[in-house]
Amino acid sequence: MTISEEYVDFAAREAHGVSPAYERLALAVSRDHGLLALLATVPPAKRQPNLLFGVVRFLGGPVGDPAAFADYAVANWPAVEALLRTRATQTNEAGRCAVLLPVLAALPQPLALLEVGASAGLCLFPDRYAYRYGEHVVGSGEPVLDCAASGMRPPAVLPEVVWRAGLDLNPLDVTDPADVAWLDALIWPEHTHRRARLRAAAAVAAADPPLLVRGDVVDDLPALAAQAPAGATLVVFHSSVMFYVPTPRRRAFAEVVRGLPGHWVANESPGVLPYETLPTPPGVALHNVLALDGTPLAWTRPHGQEIIWFAEAFLRPRVTEPPHVID
Repeated sequence: MTISEEYVDFAAREAHGVSPAYERLALAVSRDHGLLALLATVPPAKRQPNLLFGVVRFLGGPVGDPAAFADYAVANWPAVEALLRTRATQTNEAGRCAVLLPVLAALPQPLALLEVGASAGLCLFPDRYAYRYGEHVVGSGEPVLDCAASGMRPPAVLPEVVWRAGLDLNPLDVTDPADVAWLDALIWPEHTHRRARLRAAAAVAAADPPLLVRGDVVDDLPALAAQAPAGATLVVFHSSVMFYVPTPRRRAFAEVVRGLPGHWVANESPGVLPYETLPTPPGVALHNVLALDGTPLAWTRPHGQEIIWFAEAFLRPRVTEPPHVID
């Protein structure tokens, strides 16, 4: 797609019905030849809407008015470009734990968790948060993660985690105000509940920091996985990360992770990882595919607000009431 088409696609599939402000901004940028020309000067991976909008928010620029946003971005392009090149969309959304939990809770316990693309490691604490699947509540901590669930029975218990580690090209530190400010800037403007969730999850991580290692998803994964304690089920997992990894490296990663002991849990957009068959996506909004060891299990929404189970095996799900989507 062209840069303009990428912004139109983002508006329609990701922001529509979720963030009116970002939907307006994305459509405005798609028609702004000046901004599109500036975006063309940075590498393709640095042109994405989430990153541009987050950088402007981080710098204190306006995101509520498209014209003011464009004026600010153009007038401050050297600063915007510098952050585009050095920062990444490390959206560390703890809410994604709600769609990972059904798989994690069903695996042999206890677990040794290893997240690829861990950012600040907030998704490494699925055992410390509380969850609300409609009327069904699991756990008692903070934050409480709301998730609409259909086609499955929500988990009854939290997993037992005895080791947690993350691998990232640029790990973030929840005790560093600048890193937390960057995570905050990546949260979409209207999502005050996600901002509160970030603060609560950051407090959990800061109280018991996980092992975060700076490294490559292929080259450095085996050595980190080897540190997992004996007697625990190793689970290598990732959410909305592989899109940013070049296709040849994705294949290499899949080969490496399949060769490790334990299990592989992927939560990525369709097309990022190859699957033989997938059911029709539920609507035009962007959904991820939740998979275990290469087998697709469910559709999920990117921030963990919904899971739609379609697999017949593994958890033997039963059909529940239609989901109420929580954005």
